[in-house]
Amino acid sequence: MDRSIYVAMTGAAQILRAQDAVSNNLANASTVGFKSELSAFQPVPVLGPGEASRINTVAQGIGEKMTEGAMISTGRTLDVAVQGQGWIAVQAPDGSEAYTRAGNLQLTADGQLTDAQGDPVIGNSGPISLPDSQQISIGSDGTISTVPLGQGPNTLATLDRIKLVDPAPSQLTLGADGLMHMSNGGTAQPSDQVTLVSGQLEGSNVDPSSELVRMIALSRQYDMQMQSIKNAENDADSANKLLQAN
Repeated sequence: MDRSIYVAMTGAAQILRAQDAVSNNLANASTVGFKSELSAFQPVPVLGPGEASRINTVAQGIGEKMTEGAMISTGRTLDVAVQGQGWIAVQAPDGSEAYTRAGNLQLTADGQLTDAQGDPVIGNSGPISLPDSQQISIGSDGTISTVPLGQGPNTLATLDRIKLVDPAPSQLTLGADGLMHMSNGGTAQPSDQVTLVSGQLEGSNVDPSSELVRMIALSRQYDMQMQSIKNAENDADSANKLLQAN
């Protein structure tokens, strides 16, 4: 009886872990550039004394869905979307190089170009800083051009170029900072094949309908585990009453 409670309790705990991933996806259904987290129940051998045939089921993340999200037209100069495969290089909070597809870029008061989270965007020589300008444009290859204050369009000058990379999905892993990092701890090489579309953003690739269906299914599975625990408790109560009667 104790074993049945343990099995049901373990199942309920893993279902809650899977539910966390679903909840995170739904919470980011409207987050720019978000990639849906994939999770699955995986068999894991139970170590310790006893037969080696024992298997425990564990909810584990198995990566991210790399399909493109829908394009959203904004017309904003600093909004860019990666067209097809590829990533925008930024400096993570710990100083390492990381990658994002969230192209809603911002300019700080001191002219530093950052993503929406405040992570500096990386250019040819490190984080990109821009002077005060009356016009900023970002080309399809990531080239940043500006028109200085008080000058005409004919003074358009190229200042820097956003680092665009295209490593294989298997080489990337999602960090706790919400950014993608190289699995080996290194940095990806720039790619001339990655292109940007100015004035647009890539939306989240989360499918809310599918996530809601999965959430309902997990909730029902959790209820079944709770019912199993309740049944074990009722059986224990009945057994105690029989022993007391004897």
